[in-house]
Amino acid sequence: MGEEVKIVHISDLHIAGRGDRRQLQDLDRMLGHFSRSGIDHLVISGDLSDRAKEADWEIVRELLLRHGWYHWARTTVIPGNHDIINLEEEMRFYNALNPLPGMRDRACTAKAARFCRFFQELVTGDELGDAAFPFIKVLRFPTLKLAIAAFNSVNAWSATDNPLGSRGYIEPSELRAVSSPAVMKALDGCFILGLCHHALKVYGTDSLLDQAFDWTMELKNRQEFLGVMREIGAQVVLHGHFHRFQSYTLGGIRFINGGSFRYSPNRYSLLEIEASGAFTQRFMVMS
Repeated sequence: MGEEVKIVHISDLHIAGRGDRRQLQDLDRMLGHFSRSGIDHLVISGDLSDRAKEADWEIVRELLLRHGWYHWARTTVIPGNHDIINLEEEMRFYNALNPLPGMRDRACTAKAARFCRFFQELVTGDELGDAAFPFIKVLRFPTLKLAIAAFNSVNAWSATDNPLGSRGYIEPSELRAVSSPAVMKALDGCFILGLCHHALKVYGTDSLLDQAFDWTMELKNRQEFLGVMREIGAQVVLHGHFHRFQSYTLGGIRFINGGSFRYSPNRYSLLEIEASGAFTQRFMVMS
């Protein structure tokens, strides 16, 4: 390991079962590349599955195990909307039974909790801790103390407020938990990374078509999330969801969109952090 801590970030794998052979081969090759490249930590910012199938999570876990990445200190994962919401099933269930919104909210929260428990070793580091959102990791490297503050931003499907299942929302209780005095004390002296699935910026233009698309993809309470990130002193926030590799600054914080591994399986984001806290970020292409 050199003086810089190297964080790689990929997102939106959209694995579609064991028959998705090219995608699985690409992911196998990418993880092998990371193992040979002196990477310190891997972040996957959601949408491991394309169809909200636990079997797809299992495929990703197997590949992480194969390459030695399935360890609390080496990898962090969070869910995306495709891990939690199967749009076809949601619409069929809604049309058939017209369940109350509260039922859908509880089902969405329960599925996110199941994701957290499934990847418990990557969340708590053991089988005993409380695997739930938000969670905080404090990783100690020889030259740097790094904290990752991870949130669930998946919002339950709604025929009116979230018809495509792709709008995001972070529960206020999660935001309050991270800014509590006990957490702030744990974060003291750390380089802080925020992590969620949904983008704070999509197109952001004056075009009505772009604005309509933005509405279907947005993090609904992005200003509240941004406020908490500023409050805890986050320097960088990693996310995915909008399938575009991009870096932008909001409120003095660098936001990095990990794009889509599904559509660009040779690309990833590399964040290099110096002991001083200075950092550089590049989008890399695997040869």
